[in-house]
Amino acid sequence: MSAAENEDQLRAKGYDKTPDFILQVPVAVEGHIIHWIESKASFGDECSHHAYLHDQFWSYWNRFGPGLVIYWYGFIQELDCNRERGILLKACFPMNIVTLCHSIA
Repeated sequence: MSAAENEDQLRAKGYDKTPDFILQVPVAVEGHIIHWIESKASFGDECSHHAYLHDQFWSYWNRFGPGLVIYWYGFIQELDCNRERGILLKACFPMNIVTLCHSIA
C-alpha cells in the first residue's frame, strides 16, 4: 500500500474535487494533523486564496479532514489564519514532519 494517493488515483476512485495528495497515514506539521496536501504554483494573495478556500480547500477539509496548502511563491502571512480550523499554509514543503511509527511485536 502506498503512503499517499495522488489526484489521478483519487479521481479513478470517483472523487470529483481532490487535493494533490491524500495521506494514507496522517502526519503532524507544527503540531497540526495533516490528512491531505494541495500544492499551488502561485503566490497566495488575498483574492485567490479566498477563492481557493471557497472552491477547494473547505471541500477537501469536509471530505478528508485537516490539510496543508503549499504556495510555491509564498503567501500573505495574515492568510494563514485557519490553522486551528484545519488548513495550514506553507511556502515550501515542511522539514519537521512527525510520522506515525508502527512497531511489530
